[in-house]
Amino acid sequence: MSTNSVPTPPPSIEANFVDTLSCPLSLRRVLFSYGMTAIAFSLAGLALLPLLAILGKILAAGVPAFKWEMLVSLPAPAGVVDVPNGFAHAILGTLTMVGLASLLSIPVGILTAIFLVEFKADVAWAKIVRFMTIVLSGVPSIVVGVFAYGVIVLTTRSFSAIAGAFALAVIMLPIVVLTTEEALKLVPLSQRLASAALGGSQLQTTWRVVITSALPGITTGILLAIARAAGETAPLLFTALFSQNWLEGLTSPTPSLSVLIFNYYNEPYPERSQLAWTASLVLLLLVVVTSLISRFLTRSRLKLG
Repeated sequence: MSTNSVPTPPPSIEANFVDTLSCPLSLRRVLFSYGMTAIAFSLAGLALLPLLAILGKILAAGVPAFKWEMLVSLPAPAGVVDVPNGFAHAILGTLTMVGLASLLSIPVGILTAIFLVEFKADVAWAKIVRFMTIVLSGVPSIVVGVFAYGVIVLTTRSFSAIAGAFALAVIMLPIVVLTTEEALKLVPLSQRLASAALGGSQLQTTWRVVITSALPGITTGILLAIARAAGETAPLLFTALFSQNWLEGLTSPTPSLSVLIFNYYNEPYPERSQLAWTASLVLLLLVVVTSLISRFLTRSRLKLG
């Protein structure tokens, strides 16, 4: 009497998948993986090399001569070494013009990006606005300076902080718009739909869901715009000019760190050339501190939300 043997069931797909994952890679694939990783790290280090070289030079030339009196003193007369020598007026002028430019460009840029993404993304003229914003982002800064000179300086017949802030705002605006637009596009559609399903209006969804989720990206764009504006020199030469004294008002010539560096770097007096390097260090620190504070505030708001 013969007995029928029960056929062995084929291995499941899950078992084959687990076996495949547990098998070690071949030597050729391991070498290829390590080789591509080494190439990626090498190229990343090569890309960071210019940045590290600039930072190293600024730190090496600026730190040894840094004194606290530089932050509260005016520049000493050329060739005089026995009096306090600093650039406090340039720090105040830079903060004033960048602050005014931020008040002009950041709200307009964020609202423009929200309008393009959340409300009028497919309208023809909205696409024209987006295209013109991209074109504006590629305009040389010196051309923006000439434009601000024609619009503000020739109208008011005076170099001023307002003219400088206007030029910086024009430079910052496309950066804020484009980075905010990309940050808003990264917010998943499911979050918008979930908010609508809970009864939220489009305005409530945009303000409480979309902007909150995109806030880190928006902050990054704002920081990029501020860093770009703080380091601009050419537009300020046409609009704010420079001054060796404290800021007298928003309608008078205004000193700035970038123009001070430009003016003092090629000075024949060693103390002024050294002052340019120290001013470069302070300008770098201002950008870094602004970035850290904004990141901290953004992270705290996300935790509270």
